[in-house]
Amino acid sequence: MDAAVNTSYNMELVVLSYVISAVGAFMALVSAKRLLSGKSASQSYRLGLLSTGIALGGIGVWSMHFIAMLALRMDLGVGYSIWETGISLIAAVLISALAFHIVARNPHNMGRLLTAGSMLGMGAVVMHYLGMYGMRFGGHFQWDYGRVALSVLIALVAATAALWLAFHTVQISARLLAAAIMAIAVCAMHYTGMSAAEFICTTNTPLAIPGGSSVVSALGLPMVVVALAFGMSLFLILDLLRASFQRYQRPA
Repeated sequence: MDAAVNTSYNMELVVLSYVISAVGAFMALVSAKRLLSGKSASQSYRLGLLSTGIALGGIGVWSMHFIAMLALRMDLGVGYSIWETGISLIAAVLISALAFHIVARNPHNMGRLLTAGSMLGMGAVVMHYLGMYGMRFGGHFQWDYGRVALSVLIALVAATAALWLAFHTVQISARLLAAAIMAIAVCAMHYTGMSAAEFICTTNTPLAIPGGSSVVSALGLPMVVVALAFGMSLFLILDLLRASFQRYQRPA
């Protein structure tokens, strides 16, 4: 018999998901400013663009999403498809990078800002719901489409604001405040989207974790997220160090 599963959240991991999102947003703000002075055909610009996409899409959205999923508590065995999980990461990074590129070419053009903001917002939505589509458990989702629509609206508004902040904040204090606001928006989109999904169990063994060669159990997910987040953070740090070294090497 189908039954709705009761859910709750581990608040420590909820807070951690916010912190991770804020860190990714701050790194994206720092990287985005470098795009204004670079030529789009240069290697430095392409690396800066990739760094920005990784910071916001890979850490601020993707890593935040899966840490937030770890915060979810319910009596249901859950696994995650490697394919949907991996594609959601790639999509988040590439769409974020493309959106920043569109705005970086002319940050004061409102048409570009709105276009890129819509693209970035939908990228976050695709990442979130593709990540949820990749969940494997003994049942199915029952959706509240009104809340789904609200999560999409939050994503669109938040993404547009994020792009504006990325190119209109200069002082470190302003960027820190902007990153904190961006993280609130990202988390609001995620948890609104989660509230739209009700888990319906259809099996007599709800705690059984789905198996398969392309499925990672919820128990193994932390290792995957930590490893990928660490790798992305290392790339960002090395890129920022490279950019700083190049600035110091320039003749006066």
